[in-house]
Amino acid sequence: MDTASLPGLRERRKQRTRDALLRAALELFTAKGYEATTVDEIAEAADVSQRTFFRYFAGKEDAVFFVQSLVESRFVDAVRVRPPHEAPLEALRQAVLEGWDGIGEAVEEIIPTELHLRTYRLIESTPTLFATHLRRSAELEEDIARIIAEREGLDLAMDPRPRVAVAVFGGVMRVTERLWCAGQDISLAALRELTARHLDAVGPALAETWRTD
Repeated sequence: MDTASLPGLRERRKQRTRDALLRAALELFTAKGYEATTVDEIAEAADVSQRTFFRYFAGKEDAVFFVQSLVESRFVDAVRVRPPHEAPLEALRQAVLEGWDGIGEAVEEIIPTELHLRTYRLIESTPTLFATHLRRSAELEEDIARIIAEREGLDLAMDPRPRVAVAVFGGVMRVTERLWCAGQDISLAALRELTARHLDAVGPALAETWRTD
């Protein structure tokens, strides 16, 4: 075998092992519950040792949010490259909706999209995971606010608008997540439609009078 190919082969094997562990963990979490699942059960399902599990993940929580971290990273990158003429909220909206297919493909390379969507429901229904989700969301919003401030040439410490815009966006995303998790249709198409509809309502909700009389 060509020795030059060995590093690439080792990396592919490591990735396959990580993905197998991740899939086993998420399948068990969504079937049995997060708290009821042990690391030993995950390792056994993936046919590896407990020690191998900890080579790839710091713990069960790390496995739950692994794919979500990938999605968040892709979203941050999408926001960074939005055209500078777009208003901040429009840039955030387009980063979500235009990047949807690419993010879906990236997820599908690791685990089935359907499993990723079931994990969303798991997070929403598990208090310890939901608390972590809210903390991570706050950290992400702060990162996005800094990006928005930079692209608008603003001082984030002096101008509240980037944080306000990101807070509005983040609030809408949390509403859509909650409604989607509580609904009967948990498909990706349903989540996308719900997200688009609620993001489209931001402008009218902020700028228009709602009374019909």
